Amino acid sequence: MPMLDKLFGRSPFQALQEHMDRVAECVEAVVEAFAAMRQGDQARVEQLSREISKREHKADLVKNDLRNHLPRGLFLPVDRANLLEILGVQDTIADQAEDLGIVLTLKPLQVPPFLDDTFAQFLDKNIEAFAAVCQIIAELDELLASSFGGTEAEKVKSMVDQVAFVEHEVDLIQRELLKTLMAHEDDLSKGEFYLWMQLFQGIAELSNLSEKLANRIRMTLERK
Repeated sequence: MPMLDKLFGRSPFQALQEHMDRVAECVEAVVEAFAAMRQGDQARVEQLSREISKREHKADLVKNDLRNHLPRGLFLPVDRANLLEILGVQDTIADQAEDLGIVLTLKPLQVPPFLDDTFAQFLDKNIEAFAAVCQIIAELDELLASSFGGTEAEKVKSMVDQVAFVEHEVDLIQRELLKTLMAHEDDLSKGEFYLWMQLFQGIAELSNLSEKLANRIRMTLERK
């Protein structure tokens, strides 16, 4: 077995999954930061923003290690470029989480009553899309065991479709949020209006990137 390990190379999927775990920790801290914002605890928001940056750095360490040790040989289970594309999108999600943490520190914000319920739904839906793509990454070992075919591949394709559907739901909610924000533009300062626009766009990127990542997995399946 050690000789076979040397010949075929260690599967990179474990490191890819480890990186996604670190990315998930960044996103979890973002959720906590928004909860602290809603509670008016700006000191906690600042603390969590720093924590997100630390977690993003840990994700970078895993990313760099994987890139540095990803074999170039003949026996990778999937194309090396595909793996690097998947890793790159995961990395961008961690970066986006860090950016959101930074925006939350620029000015203390309270969710206006006219945004409250819809904003909570919007945030939850984006996190739902991210959680769904995390499940897809967790399936990579099973995909490898099934040689990227059969019922396991069909299961993953169905999961990819679900991520796309949730991202579509996010788009609909975001549209309503933007309409509401525009209708109440005069009720906010220019700084508050700008920050809410930044937050809406930044949060929506979590589901956009989740869909992009899910589609990268589908492309990997279709190339096998």
